Amino acid sequence: MADDYRPVERVMGGPAGWISIALPTVLFVYLLGWLPQIVQGPQVLGIPWVPSLDVSLSVLLDGLSLTFALLITGIGAAVTLYSARYLGDHPDYPRFVSYLLMFMVGMLGLVTADNLIMLFVFWEITTIASYLLIGFNADSAKSRRSALQALLVTGTGGLILLAGIIVLGTVAGTFELSQILTQGEMLRAHPWYLAIMVLFLAGAFTKSAQVPFHFWLPNAMAAPTPVSAYLHSATMVKAGVFLMARMNPALGGTDAWFWTLILFGGVTAVFASVMAMRQSDIKQVLAYTTLMALGTLTMFIGAGTHYAIMAAMLFLVVHSLYKAALFLMIGIVDHATGTREAGVLGGLSKAMPLTGLAAALAAISMAGIPPMVGFIGKEFMYKAGLGLEGFAAIWVTGMIFAASVLMFTVGGIVALRPFRGPLKDTPKTPHEGPWPMLVGPLVLGALSLVFGLLPGVLGHYLVGPATHAVFGEVREVHLYLWGGINTALILSLLTFAAGWLVYRVHQPLRARLAAFEARNPIDFDAGWDRLLDGFKAFAAWQTALIQTGSLQRYMAVTFGAFVVLVGGTYLLRGAFQGVPVPAEGGVHPVQWAVLALIVTGALLTVWTHSRMTAVTGMGITGIGVSLMFIMFSAPDVAITQLLVEVLVVVLIALAMLRLPYLPRRSKTAFRKGHAVIAAGVGSVTGALLMSVMATDFDRRLTTYFEATSYPEAHGRNIVNVILVDFRALDTFGEITVVAMAAIAAFALLRGAPRRDKEES
Repeated sequence: MADDYRPVERVMGGPAGWISIALPTVLFVYLLGWLPQIVQGPQVLGIPWVPSLDVSLSVLLDGLSLTFALLITGIGAAVTLYSARYLGDHPDYPRFVSYLLMFMVGMLGLVTADNLIMLFVFWEITTIASYLLIGFNADSAKSRRSALQALLVTGTGGLILLAGIIVLGTVAGTFELSQILTQGEMLRAHPWYLAIMVLFLAGAFTKSAQVPFHFWLPNAMAAPTPVSAYLHSATMVKAGVFLMARMNPALGGTDAWFWTLILFGGVTAVFASVMAMRQSDIKQVLAYTTLMALGTLTMFIGAGTHYAIMAAMLFLVVHSLYKAALFLMIGIVDHATGTREAGVLGGLSKAMPLTGLAAALAAISMAGIPPMVGFIGKEFMYKAGLGLEGFAAIWVTGMIFAASVLMFTVGGIVALRPFRGPLKDTPKTPHEGPWPMLVGPLVLGALSLVFGLLPGVLGHYLVGPATHAVFGEVREVHLYLWGGINTALILSLLTFAAGWLVYRVHQPLRARLAAFEARNPIDFDAGWDRLLDGFKAFAAWQTALIQTGSLQRYMAVTFGAFVVLVGGTYLLRGAFQGVPVPAEGGVHPVQWAVLALIVTGALLTVWTHSRMTAVTGMGITGIGVSLMFIMFSAPDVAITQLLVEVLVVVLIALAMLRLPYLPRRSKTAFRKGHAVIAAGVGSVTGALLMSVMATDFDRRLTTYFEATSYPEAHGRNIVNVILVDFRALDTFGEITVVAMAAIAAFALLRGAPRRDKEES
């Protein structure tokens, strides 16, 4: 669907619209009731899910998870109300609602999960739901490409994260976060710490679009505006930030964590701010400012000081409020004017005063101007940066200053330029948006003002508890609008001055950035296309090499891999040294005779050039194995083996009479490679069996079946009882598979022409 507005035919989207609005609203009100309890301390609730794997459906509600949950549901309610008017008349709107609610539930589960496996499940739900949302306009090639790109990048990161979760759970001895977060000292001293950190950060960086994984996020703007507002403000892209914040008590506090996060975060913040200046589509401008915010949050979580964590949690709320409001405002502008180009828009405040008010409130907070809460967030970010030592203080403070200057400029581009001055000609005649679309941006913008005037409320109920959860211990959190004249205030004033100067020259600056980008050989988005082309070429080469259509090739590769991998592992681990050597004279002459029969059948199978003779040789080998079972007191297994061998020989012989004639291969071509593989498989399998026999025999299952076969299943033949009673469903499934294969084979044989020649 084109990202535009059409007259509503349903009433607020019909039942799907009302359900989508009611669900997040009710959840938001319910979660508000938890605020007083969470201020007192975290709450852990849960029930077992897969006890054998130590997986529970457990919920951890603390300041961090509750802050995210309130943003997810509160902004979710505004977005769904907006969507009911914006997309309510679309024929696929119910499908859109299902995707959006799926995404919302995934995010809520992710941020409240106390079990790492449960967290990963919801992590992947958000990946799939975002793919469906970004690609909602399935008729657009751009939407499909952007959705696939987001899926592959974040999905790959998710698989890497899963590896980290498994390693962390193994080291910690549990998957429960509430227990893992108390083991930080042990984890940081563990030899696998660096591997765990890298795996977790790879998942977080791909999800939160840190450089060099940033390119998928601006492309996600192919999604409808409500999706962009939701993904960029409170949900998916902040999932990686949440993961880093959640794991900070366990994995933070090391030099590796510190420098990795502040370097990647700082580069992402400034790079994204510069790229935002380059854009002319105001929706794309906001997309890059989201990258700036994600880099900033990453940088302060990495810094790890009390002030840094407090600044990160405050900026998390600040950014969510102004970013959702601005995205929703842009949707109204696009719907009312038919364009999002900054150079085309101007003077809209006369025709769209309420939209202009929402834009002004959000942009002033984004620019960090008092008395908005954005000013408080910027002040504390400067205080956090100045509180570091050495190069880290210079780096963090410098990155924040550069990013804040550019954010001030972007605020002017997004909210000042389109609404000031004379009204310009646009594709559509500008008009004010409908109330369902105005409520969200106006309320979110007003909250930025309310929290700026009442920072103590925000600090007590959200920022304080969230800071305690991320920092790992309780510290005093005191937010204020005016902290006196200090270095942070001076830096803020310099930010305003520099931002205004950059805004005055942003148009020629944008042209220069465009020229530089055209000459820049590094293009991550184009590199992604080349990477996919390389994967496709590799897949084609691999398919041509392996999928030849030759059954012999498939079997040779399968059994050859078995010999190399299993046999090689045995050699590397020295396991063959433990294989017992049979004592001389321990084999009866009759057993030698049976062994000779088995070997004769095998040699006949290998040496002959007649398929019928080869089948007969295999049957001889099978009969010899049956005799072995009889000699070692397993008559029931021997009878089964004998019946199978006779039936296989007879059935294959009958089937071959129906098969078409195949030209005979050269009699002189002895299949040496196949013989080598067969000898290798036999040797490795024999060594494996001998190694198993040399170990202590665990009789627990044997004892259980001996004790229960007759009382519970009324059978004295233990093997039969296991197959028919204890594993009845497995046996039924195997019978079903064999029956289906037999029916398919019968159908193929009936359709094949009768052979007109016989093989000798």
